[in-house]
Amino acid sequence: MNPREIIELMELIHFIRERFKLTILLIEHQMRVVMGICEYITVMDFGEVIARGTPAEIQGNQTVVEAYLGKGVANSAAAAG
Repeated sequence: MNPREIIELMELIHFIRERFKLTILLIEHQMRVVMGICEYITVMDFGEVIARGTPAEIQGNQTVVEAYLGKGVANSAAAAG
């Protein structure tokens, strides 16, 4: 999807959720989409749940950062923060 289509999809999901008061299960790998529309996130790595929480909790979760960015990147980010 191009950037405009991503924005339109996010707006549509927000609309459906609010208009119809639905819970929506989203399986997505683009962090912009996940962090932009999810209220609660479950993160899996190789079929195992490694974290659950709000977008802020997930962004700060060391296990998630290491799983998706690698330990070297995670350690560098922690040192810089």
